[in-house]
Amino acid sequence: MKPVVIGIIGCGVISDAYLKGAEGSSLITVKAVSDLRQDIAEEKARTYGCEAMSVDQLLSDPDIEIVLNLTIPAVHAIVALDILEAGKHPYSEKPLAISMKEADTVIERASALGLRVGCAPDTFFGASHQIERRIVDDGTLGRIVGGSVTIASRGMEHWHPDPRFFYQPGGGPHADVGPYYITQLVNLLGPVRSVSAFATKAFDQRTITSEKLNGTTFEVAVPTTINGTLLFASGANVSLTMSWDIWASKRPKFEIYGSEGSLQVADPNHFGGVPEVLIRGGNWEPISIDDFAFGAVNRTTIFGHEIADYRVVGLIDMAVALRSGRPHRANGELAYHVLEIIQALELSSTAGNHIRLKSTCVRPAPLMPGKDEAVLLEPAA
Repeated sequence: MKPVVIGIIGCGVISDAYLKGAEGSSLITVKAVSDLRQDIAEEKARTYGCEAMSVDQLLSDPDIEIVLNLTIPAVHAIVALDILEAGKHPYSEKPLAISMKEADTVIERASALGLRVGCAPDTFFGASHQIERRIVDDGTLGRIVGGSVTIASRGMEHWHPDPRFFYQPGGGPHADVGPYYITQLVNLLGPVRSVSAFATKAFDQRTITSEKLNGTTFEVAVPTTINGTLLFASGANVSLTMSWDIWASKRPKFEIYGSEGSLQVADPNHFGGVPEVLIRGGNWEPISIDDFAFGAVNRTTIFGHEIADYRVVGLIDMAVALRSGRPHRANGELAYHVLEIIQALELSSTAGNHIRLKSTCVRPAPLMPGKDEAVLLEPAA
């Protein structure tokens, strides 16, 4: 197919992962990058062989069809609306917006203009997570009755060069890291019906220990420990713990429980990993992911661990879908539902009751090994 031309707004830490991923694909080509810091945009342009433009120049460029929105969460919706008004399709880093009102505006405007909305995360494309989807769908676990998710760390200020925005509206573990886990839950189990939670904040202030802002103290404006429960439309009951107040934990990150067995899900913060399954009181057994290419190549080292890295594949899938006319998987409907779940966790704690969700979504289509993957992994010449 003719490659889809991409523009990128926002050249922060995450942009390198997308730019490196785009270099390896024949299906998309990055024409230009833009950032409020022109020197950063120019540096990225030199490194990856594209142009550095102002935001206005990028949005008015007739070649660019999809704009990748890598700005901070607080302006995701504002930038997405600018992209839509320019007649282009936005694909945003998660979350879709920092409020349901903003998300409503984005989704409604895109619909009115006949444009697509895409949104990260796309880690559910990974081999491990597609195998897990197959196990749930084929009935190996029987009827899914529940699950458990634990995200436990000390926070972002120990490694990120400027972590302050993670602790402002639109941030917190549920909004920043939570979308990886909640999106995979929806991929596996379908839409959520209602949410209940308690949300707290352990520290009013935090101190940065990473460079270049080592020693800088800042205010925390969002909850940093959330304990919640998701009741799925299917009847499954899943507990969530998401915290940036914990030094260490031995609790399993992610498990799904069925009437016939249990599934240990690979960490959906990444594309790869080795899931395990236990059937009717037997032993835990690792599950082969060899049927899928995602997870076998494109490996990178993060925090000392070598993992599969396909970040940008959701954008590539959106580009292929745009050309072929089919739905794309990391779509606005899915991101909107995940955002409402995230927002409901805080709202439930504040209101002191269960929150019945207004939205729903269709589970993204599973990837067919060999067929869909071969398309999305089309290498650049």
